Amino acid sequence: MAPASPLSAVPAAPSAVSVVGIGADGWAGLPDTARAVLLGAEVLIGGERQLGLLPPECAGLRVPWPSPLRPAVRGLLAAHAGSGTAVLASGDPMFYGIGRALTEELGAGALHVLPHPSSVSYACARLGWPVEDTETVTLVGRPTARLAAALHDGRRLLVLSADAATPAAVAALLREQGFGPSRMRVLEQLGSTAEDCLEGVADSWAHPPGDPLNVVAVECRSTPGALRLGAVPGLPDEAYEHDGQLTKRHVRAATLGVLAPAPGELLWDVGGGSGSIAAEWMRTHPSCRAVTVERDPARAARIARNADRLGVPGLRVVTGRAPDALAGLPVPDAVFIGGGLTAPGLLDACWEALPPGGRLVANTVTLESEALLAEWYRRLGGDLVRLAVAHAVPVGGFTGWRQAMPVAQWSVRKPSHAPQPSHAPEPSHVPGDDQ
Repeated sequence: MAPASPLSAVPAAPSAVSVVGIGADGWAGLPDTARAVLLGAEVLIGGERQLGLLPPECAGLRVPWPSPLRPAVRGLLAAHAGSGTAVLASGDPMFYGIGRALTEELGAGALHVLPHPSSVSYACARLGWPVEDTETVTLVGRPTARLAAALHDGRRLLVLSADAATPAAVAALLREQGFGPSRMRVLEQLGSTAEDCLEGVADSWAHPPGDPLNVVAVECRSTPGALRLGAVPGLPDEAYEHDGQLTKRHVRAATLGVLAPAPGELLWDVGGGSGSIAAEWMRTHPSCRAVTVERDPARAARIARNADRLGVPGLRVVTGRAPDALAGLPVPDAVFIGGGLTAPGLLDACWEALPPGGRLVANTVTLESEALLAEWYRRLGGDLVRLAVAHAVPVGGFTGWRQAMPVAQWSVRKPSHAPQPSHAPEPSHVPGDDQ
């Protein structure tokens, strides 16, 4: 029996859209299989730069992507349905590339993907870094602030640049975050004959903008004495800008432990205060999402600043009073209520919004809200605990304990065919019922 052909040699179905990865080395770097697909395509879709890498022998109609790209994908594909279409992509189409959008529109079965080595593979090869030990952060179409969540002393990062200005923006962020001593290398035109490397330290980065096709390699080194932000919930309170409305460090760590974020999940943080719960939820995994609802505009603006500082600029901040402000939000996997518990209908609205298996956690420091949680605990079960923290402080020439206000915490998981709480009268809203 003849050996099976490699997957890359399997021809595309007549109706399939071919997706061909191409590098900075252009046509010369493509294997025969990819060349044959491009030579035979009736329609060639790609960026202006990618289309410019093809020789005249590729006679198909050349269609550049418009800007913005993502909203145009469906219409452009529909306009050329039935034609032999090939889409050009930078490097590996399925690694932060157009392959994702095409899969979402057409389904994996309608695509024939021919990947090229990614810029990450090239960069790690040049630097001698194991790919599996190197974290990649893309800033293509994303704010520079998201890099902050990946900064840890000793880590190696590869930053996929948006343009020629990205390296300077990365250096500025490193300085702001206390990582000025970090070594930076900008790898340009990887894989081409024009390949180049610029090197320096973030604190003194002075290179002018170079080639827009670049990857930034960062070896993270923190400034001595810089505030250390770990990879697990319970960041230092000093990491946040706040006006006193902050879930304190030890309570925050316990709260995130009960909320139990998992990749891809969405949190509602109701009564956001300083946004600490939502920010640390999102820091647990790049795919975690959160919406925080805060009635005070000044606090809402502060939450956004904290999110940027902590590397989660994707945190959505809704300014408004719950439960009214919850209308129209996407279905949450978990809900945290950190303030405003006694607002009429708030707990009911949050409970009803949760799907089966969703989690609800509520914290309070007031007796009125504690009584309300006790009643919901009686009706729905879950766990009701009191968290108490004391700190050592000077007492004259000695040391004693200073007790922080205890926090009552109710947590519950919504079962299938979840019971609905009876609508017994709730206490009137207590102004300032935030912790």
